[in-house]
Amino acid sequence: MKKRMLGLAVLFALVIGQYVSPMAVSAEEITAGTKQYQTNFTETSLSGGNTYMQQFFQIENYWHIASVDVHLDYKVSQLTQNERSNLTLLINGTPFHSFRPIEQAVGGQQLTVHVPPDMIVKGVNSLTVQGHLETNSPIVQNTCLPTDTRDNWLQIAKTSRIAVNYTTESIQLSIRDFNQHFIGMGTVKEGQNAIAVPKAGNPSELEAATYVLSGYAKANPVTDKAIPLIEYSPDNVKGKQTVILVSLFDNLPDDMKSLVQSNNLENTALIQLIKQADHDILVITSADAGLLIKAGRLAANQTLLSQIDADRKVVDSTTEVDTPTVSVSRTMTLTETGDKLTGDRHQEKAYFISLPGNRSIADASKLRITYRYARNLDFDRSMVTVLINDTPIGSKKLSTELADSDHMDLIIPKTLNISGNFTVKLAFDLELKNANCLENQGQMPWAFIEKDSMLQLNTKDRADLLFNNYPYPFLRDGSYNKVAIVLPKEKDPYIYQTLTNLFNLLGRYAQTNTGEVLYFQDNVSAQQLKGREIIAIGSYKDNQVIRDQNNKLYFRYDQSGRGFVSNEKMSIDASYGTRMGTLQLLDSPYENGFGLLAVTGSESKYMYLASKLIGSEGTLWKVFGDGVVTDIDGNIQAFRFKKETAAESSNVLTDVLERRDVLGFMTAALLVALLVLLSLIMMIRKYNKKRGDR
Repeated sequence: MKKRMLGLAVLFALVIGQYVSPMAVSAEEITAGTKQYQTNFTETSLSGGNTYMQQFFQIENYWHIASVDVHLDYKVSQLTQNERSNLTLLINGTPFHSFRPIEQAVGGQQLTVHVPPDMIVKGVNSLTVQGHLETNSPIVQNTCLPTDTRDNWLQIAKTSRIAVNYTTESIQLSIRDFNQHFIGMGTVKEGQNAIAVPKAGNPSELEAATYVLSGYAKANPVTDKAIPLIEYSPDNVKGKQTVILVSLFDNLPDDMKSLVQSNNLENTALIQLIKQADHDILVITSADAGLLIKAGRLAANQTLLSQIDADRKVVDSTTEVDTPTVSVSRTMTLTETGDKLTGDRHQEKAYFISLPGNRSIADASKLRITYRYARNLDFDRSMVTVLINDTPIGSKKLSTELADSDHMDLIIPKTLNISGNFTVKLAFDLELKNANCLENQGQMPWAFIEKDSMLQLNTKDRADLLFNNYPYPFLRDGSYNKVAIVLPKEKDPYIYQTLTNLFNLLGRYAQTNTGEVLYFQDNVSAQQLKGREIIAIGSYKDNQVIRDQNNKLYFRYDQSGRGFVSNEKMSIDASYGTRMGTLQLLDSPYENGFGLLAVTGSESKYMYLASKLIGSEGTLWKVFGDGVVTDIDGNIQAFRFKKETAAESSNVLTDVLERRDVLGFMTAALLVALLVLLSLIMMIRKYNKKRGDR
């Protein structure tokens, strides 16, 4: 009898288990074996009767998803009619949860919803918050009244988030799989990766590691978290799951040398994955400094690195490692296949345009937008607007005659002063007649942006030595511009953290791996720095370049080199001068036309504080002018010391040469004029010959 009861209990448990949702993961399972990655919302305020916003989040290929939760913190208008209003959550365009907002609570409202796991895909996912908000009730039945949307608003707080609970697959024995884990969002966010060089890194090792760091910085999906460059030691790599070690073979740790599988490192370089008990190491090594640097450039080419399925790659003098060159003046399509927008009222589509940081949009840059749209619109109120970085540059009314084939031609205003990356946004206002009396069908009306929509982009250099144009002059047209890094002889952890900050941001802007970054000790000769853009890191006492150029610095050290002294822009107390770091961008003293960036402070920790200001795009906006001061309390002051020069007179020849359309027209006109002149000469000669015969 007991056995029978036990068998029924087991059978009952098995039957019940078949109906348990895969989302039903216990708290113990989630906390014991899983990790969590959170994507926070940007703070958004929506208004209008029908509102929506999108938030994107990513699922790595090597993640096993335990659960995905949406935590929504929001406020709605106090006038909202709860029984006539609703909010819907959609994943990748498919609705999975709808609810009515409750009466306004103190401090807002909160909602936590589990996302069905079968709706999540590997890669990028989109969460849409879509709402229909009503603030007035119909006064007269069977009567259509205009909806007043001024008081219909929804605010989504930045504390809202998407929490992904997951476990990870172990790294397979392939460089490609290691690469995916190294730049995985969870790995970067938790600080479990690093790029390392041997103790007292050799200049060629630092150069190769800089190229590696730049390639990974550009691919880093977590913009507010840097990939560290460190000095290799067991303590420094403790707790790191993935490490890239860049080293000449002679400088490798002894336990690594025995694992490297190559006998010809004098003529080759090797990239090899070595699995250890607590972490995985990708070793980049060679006995030849030039080949080590070449292997570093290969590791900076994410396209190549993601194609290597083996656990080792041999690099020799014939190996192709360079990324394609960057075209900075070009014609590009906005969309490869066309984009459809559905639904009434305001609909938007944005396109991201990548541009090197030192380039700005020049004259004659144009946009040609081709599109079509539904015929059931209220054409008295429907229109399309084109915006660049959310600044409108032109609008056009929609019409029934052009519904099947419409277009806009716009010149990008030079006054926008756009440099670096920017966005082009197309905003359609698709209004329906008697919209308040019609049920919103979701798929009507519509607009379609054609794939032949084009951007003709002409650019020019921004060559002023100001932090406003940073990362110029160290990057030019997406490539490192003959950069020289001057370091103290003794490098402490703050030096490596400073390099981490500098090249995590510069690497994001570096679009190729073909530029040059050379490292020198502070006793470098003037001849070696000639013709280079220089970054000098250190203090008055440990960096000779800073010491020699002290009288040219905007913020100068006192005679003892202990701290900074007052200048025409700022009064500095003697004690405070020993507790601040500076960024100073001045003309190179070694050759005209080049720049020198001094990242300096009386101690290396203050120098590191200054480098944080140019370590990410989130802090770069605080920096302008050519001299910046910061301290341990977070105070930041920026100044301009260089005098503003008068606007240069326009060079007609230069302007013509930069405008290919005008150049082509003038060439054709010149050829026609030459043909006409030649014809006249031939006719005159023929006429004179006839007169001579007579």
